[in-house]
Amino acid sequence: MSDATPSNPSASDSASGAETTDFETMTRDIAEVPAVEVIVTVAVNLMSAAAVKLGLTEEGDQYKDLDEARKLIHALAGLLDAGATEISSFHAAPLRDGLKSLQLAFREASIVPDEPGQGPGEKYTGPVYS
Repeated sequence: MSDATPSNPSASDSASGAETTDFETMTRDIAEVPAVEVIVTVAVNLMSAAAVKLGLTEEGDQYKDLDEARKLIHALAGLLDAGATEISSFHAAPLRDGLKSLQLAFREASIVPDEPGQGPGEKYTGPVYS
């Protein structure tokens, strides 16, 4: 018998059983969440991450990374563009406002601002002017 063989096989079986139960519980929980809520949650997470990467948090410049912020803002704009017909204007309007605020903050934070229409997400939203 090697050292890699568990001495108590039933203990490892119960651990994998617990993992299966947790996965089933998570799957069931996700299945109960409406698609609109998932889309809005993802959008808010993208907005929060972009704000951190723009240095808009209390920590300021500690986490500032405009390249990362550009990617997050672009992904947020794509999500909102693709999901606009799927979520109501009740949900979409504040998300679009937040996106525009992030785009403007990006433009202000950039040493060499992008041409109008070339900034992050502007492919989906159109030009953002400061």
